[in-house]
Amino acid sequence: MNIDRRRYAKCAVVVSGLIVACGYLAPASGQVPEPQATAPLDAEFFFTRLQYSSSNRGRRRQAWLTDYPEAETHLLQGITRLTRVATGDYGRDVSLKDDEVMDYPWLYAVEVGQWYLDDAEAARLREYLLRGGFLMVDDFWGTYQWAVFIDSMQRVFPDRPILEIEESHEILHILYDLDQRIQIPGRSYIRSGVTWQEDGRIPYWRGIFDDNGRLMVAINFNMDMGDAWEHADDPWYPEPMTALAYRFAVNYVIYAMTH
Repeated sequence: MNIDRRRYAKCAVVVSGLIVACGYLAPASGQVPEPQATAPLDAEFFFTRLQYSSSNRGRRRQAWLTDYPEAETHLLQGITRLTRVATGDYGRDVSLKDDEVMDYPWLYAVEVGQWYLDDAEAARLREYLLRGGFLMVDDFWGTYQWAVFIDSMQRVFPDRPILEIEESHEILHILYDLDQRIQIPGRSYIRSGVTWQEDGRIPYWRGIFDDNGRLMVAINFNMDMGDAWEHADDPWYPEPMTALAYRFAVNYVIYAMTH
């Protein structure tokens, strides 16, 4: 199914206030629920988490599930509060092997420094992006994880460069003017005071563009927006960084739904 741009381009967006911490109860320790496709079919936006195989086969929990389900629960509440976009209450997960992936204009892939896309998955992701889809990747750090990410991404687009997103780019101004591109840390920062992991000291906002200049892949490297969403109700996580991560996400969503 083709992504219906006309439906999303009509979304009027207004700022409506500050983000309020939610009272979501996390699952009991050791219990990892499977993602549920529970959002109503008439919702305009779904937090769609991309399933992928991991390059690190020894992990107990699949990398693509990192920050689930709190990240989507909190972010969806923020999008509902800050915009007029109609969202489902919960996120969805989708595999590149499923034709359903073409139904969603926005995909989120976390810890892509551990992902692995085979040739078939890479071809499907390329088709999705060239047909109008948008991919946001997040929470990967340092030289080694960048190399793992690139190994699969070059199978998706062997002929397209990865470029820095300039400060003047529309995605940084479509709703919020994002002139504070500071490193958004993971939760470990609370204990250590260190904002980076491995050798990923400098944050980068990079992208891959189509032939018309549309941003198809937003690459958030050396930062962890997912943790900032996940811990939005944690009094120990710095509120300014959560607020900034919400603003980036809202801009990405609006851009994806209108381009």
